[in-house]
Amino acid sequence: MAKLEQILYDDFDELLIKIETGIKNGSISATLEDSSDFQSKSARCSVRVFERYSSMGGNRVSLNVTLFQADDGCVRLSAITAGGSQALFFKINTLGEVAFLDKLKEVLAN
Repeated sequence: MAKLEQILYDDFDELLIKIETGIKNGSISATLEDSSDFQSKSARCSVRVFERYSSMGGNRVSLNVTLFQADDGCVRLSAITAGGSQALFFKINTLGEVAFLDKLKEVLAN
């Protein structure tokens, strides 16, 4: 499992579109599996679950991205990958998870 947490000062809607587009266009096998959006007064939260095939691990990995914005205007991002390990009891070969998170970092940097 790999994790990224950041505070961003971008427009919430533009950031969400940028992430969705960047992840889906960043890999031929990347898909948006599901999404959830909710709002209460001035607070907003969006959750996106992506999945892609990892040739490094020979399996599929998921990337869960949550954006949260409250009264202060900044956008809090939490991104967590999972599913990249091949072992039964121990996590080994998590390169696919790290690579998926690196793709998100690349999207956010542009």
